This record gives sequence, structure tokens and C-alpha cells, in this order.
Amino acid sequence: MAITSGLFRTKSVEQSIRDTDEPDSKLRKDLTARDLTIFGVAVVIGAGIFTLTARTAGTVAGPAVSLAFVFAAIACGLTALCYAEFASTVPVAGSAYTFAYATFGELIAWIIGWDLILEFALAVSVVAKGWSQYLGEVLGGTLTPIAHIGSIQFDWGAVLIIAIVGTLLATGTKLSSRVSAIAVAIKLIVIALVLIVGITYFKASNLSPYIPPSQPSAKADGVHQSLFAWLTGSGGTSFGWFGLLSAASLVFFAFVGFDVVATTAEETRNPQRDVPRGIFGSLAIVTVLYVAVSLVLTGMVSYKDLQSGNATLATAFAIHGATWVKNIISIGALAGLSTVVMVMFLGQTRVLFAMSRDGLLPRGLAHTGKNGTPIRLTVIVGSICAVLAAFVDFGTLEEMVNIGTLVAFVLVSIGVPILRRTRPDLKRGFRVPLVPFVPILAALACFWLMLNLSLETWLRFIIWMVLGAIVYFAYGRTHSALGRRAAPAEEPAVSPVR
Repeated sequence: MAITSGLFRTKSVEQSIRDTDEPDSKLRKDLTARDLTIFGVAVVIGAGIFTLTARTAGTVAGPAVSLAFVFAAIACGLTALCYAEFASTVPVAGSAYTFAYATFGELIAWIIGWDLILEFALAVSVVAKGWSQYLGEVLGGTLTPIAHIGSIQFDWGAVLIIAIVGTLLATGTKLSSRVSAIAVAIKLIVIALVLIVGITYFKASNLSPYIPPSQPSAKADGVHQSLFAWLTGSGGTSFGWFGLLSAASLVFFAFVGFDVVATTAEETRNPQRDVPRGIFGSLAIVTVLYVAVSLVLTGMVSYKDLQSGNATLATAFAIHGATWVKNIISIGALAGLSTVVMVMFLGQTRVLFAMSRDGLLPRGLAHTGKNGTPIRLTVIVGSICAVLAAFVDFGTLEEMVNIGTLVAFVLVSIGVPILRRTRPDLKRGFRVPLVPFVPILAALACFWLMLNLSLETWLRFIIWMVLGAIVYFAYGRTHSALGRRAAPAEEPAVSPVR
């Protein structure tokens, strides 16, 4: 029985499923396991495979960057088990937000929803700017995607990709999946070509020492150091085992987005079967690709040749004189980033859609059009992200995406044993093995990655959460659909005795 009063009132799984049948806010069920796997690969394989691997190898982990990807993948894999159980049990839009509403209650659900808004909005805007940069490289300098309006820079390339993606998502999720499939095919072909060419320059001696000796990090002071370094007073280090663990927190950004697959559960024909398959299939594919690329990269050149801080996969090929590969990498990155923007955009609208349908945000935003998509939300999200991408220089704000994702991962992991205990009767299309051991291990792994994020990132995150609390108590709590359904039943208990 759901708790229907106070800050921790829970929304029953049955009520969440009934809400999906409201005619005015009904999403179309078009997606299959194949579509979900494509979405997962589409959002996870972006420009990070071409840039993040080289930068992390050169400045933080050395050749052990491939092991850092494995550590990050293990944390994601443990969490993926928890997401798969929730998504197969509560096949409703909203992902971690919806799961939290059924387990922790409304306040925690709002916190996760507000957290995901930050994650997806920043991800869409940051990745759109990256797409624009690669567009400039593909155009070969003949046309720049940056326009100058007085002293203001306007990134029209970023606005262009957000507008294209928004139009596709408003037209229909199935069409978006087909476009993603084409883009995914392009970037997988590019990655395969890079691996084939790169392995011809491979030297095993470049992988030694696999874990280089530790040394002080350039970001060892003030708010730039990790929370773990600040708490222990140890100072930041690069390379060595601590550098390797820190690298795992950084390359975790490369995996951000696989959880978006869970947000599409409501639009999946057979969510109990297909959502787990989509999550695990996409995660397995991208982990193999990341490890393969990082091994080839660090085998091509010494990690010391990648220490500039701006090194990319193209840098390794340039050292060997194969500069022609740079153009191929730019095309692959352009295709890769297009799909990342699309799927992150999709995740943002579906979380906001679920929160609006629950009344925590204006319910009118949950209206769906004739194509079964939330057009109003798509326009609003697209407009906000376009403005951010066009005019804001994000800098270190990219780490905010990581902390937002990890907080959601921790709470979803903890939620599995809670829902097992409170609702053992629910039909679960997928069950996490070894509960509560696996969920607890998943939560601890994600929390460790959070500790290795910078103190600056934590402070910004706390400010965002405080702002979210203000919005909830000013609007969400009083407009909650769950609270209003409970209100008539509560009135007799508080009326005076005559």
C-alpha cells in the first residue's frame, strides 16, 4: 500500500502504470530490443572515444586507461542490473525518477528528477558544442560555425544540431531510432577503420610500464582537487593506483547515457523483456570498443607523447605521419555526437514528461500530440538547450553531468532491495542476482567514483540541489497529483467535531 501523505508519500507501481493510459498524455509504444540497443550505443559512443581516451592516458592513467574503462564499466554493469529490474517492473517513462517515487517517496523522487534535469540539459548543450567544433573541422576552415555579434559569440552549429534533433524527436521516437541506426553504423565503421590502421603501428613496449609511477597532479590544490583528496589531505596524484582510480571517475563520462534506455520503457512494446536486453547489449558493445581503442592508442605511441592535455586519437596518428586519419575521425565524431545529442534530448523530455504528469511541474507540459510525443516539452527543452549551447562556455561544467548521473545510480541501486522488501508481489521481468549484495556493491562503486570528482563540482551540485528544494516546496509539493488524490480522504480526519 502506498504512503499518501507527507514528503515521503510513495506512488504505487499500479498507479504509475495506470497513468500511462491517460489519452492526453499517452506515449506511443514503437520500440523493440534492437531499437533500445541502438539508442544505448548511440548515446554512449560519442566523441569521447576519440578524445577522452588520449587525454586521460596522457595526463592521469598512462596505458592503464584501458583498465580504467574496465573499472568504470563494472560500476555501470552493476548499476545496469538494478536499472534492468526496475525498468522491467515499472515500465513507465522517467527512469530513476519514477523508480524513486515507488520506493523512497515524493521528495527523493523530486531530488532525482531535478538532478536528471541538470544531467541531461548540460549533456545536450555540452555535446552540441562539441558537435559544432567537429563541424568546423569537417568544413575544412572554409566556414566557421561561430558567428560574432559584437563582443558576443554565437555558436550557430550547436543550435543547428539541437534544432534538427528536436524536430526528429517531435516527429516520432521510431523515426529517431532509424536515424540513430544510420549514424551508429557510420561511427562503428569509422572506429573499425581506426582500429585496423592503428594496430599496424602497435608496439607492445609502449604499454610498459602499464601503471606508471605516481606523481603530483597539476590539479592538487583548492577546489580543483578531488573530494577524496580534500577529505584525506593526501593531495591529488596522477598515474599510479590512485591515478588509475581517478581516471575511472573521468572516463565514466564516456558511459553516461546508457541509463537513458530505461527512460524509454513506456514506449517499448515488451519492456519486461526488451529493456534489459537493450541495456546489457549496448553496455557490452561499448565496453569492448572503449577497451579496444584505448589499447590500440597506448600501443601506438608512448603515453608521454599525449601529455599536452589537448591530445586526441588523431594526435597518435599524426605522430606516425598518418594525418589523413584525422578527417575520418572528425566524420566519425560528428556522427557519434549527433546521436548523443538526440538520445540525451530524448531522456530530458521523458523525465520532465513524467514529472509533469505527476503534477510536480505544470501538467500541461505532459500533453502529447498526434505522433504520441510531448511536443511542448520538446520545444521548451530544445529552446533552453539551444540558448545555453549558443552563448555559454561550459568549461569544467562537464563534470556536473557525471555527478548527476552517479547520484541517480546510487539511489536506484539502493532502491532495488527496498522495493523487493516492500512489494515482493510485483511481477519482475528481470531480477538482480544476489540481492542485497549486488545493489550495495553497485552503490558503493558509484559513490567511490563520486568521491574522485572535484570539490568544485560538488559545491556546484549542492547549489543546484538547494535551488531544486526551493522549487519543490514553492510549487511541486502543493500541485502534486498524488497529494491531491489523497487530500479528500484526509479531510475528515482534520475537520473539527461539532
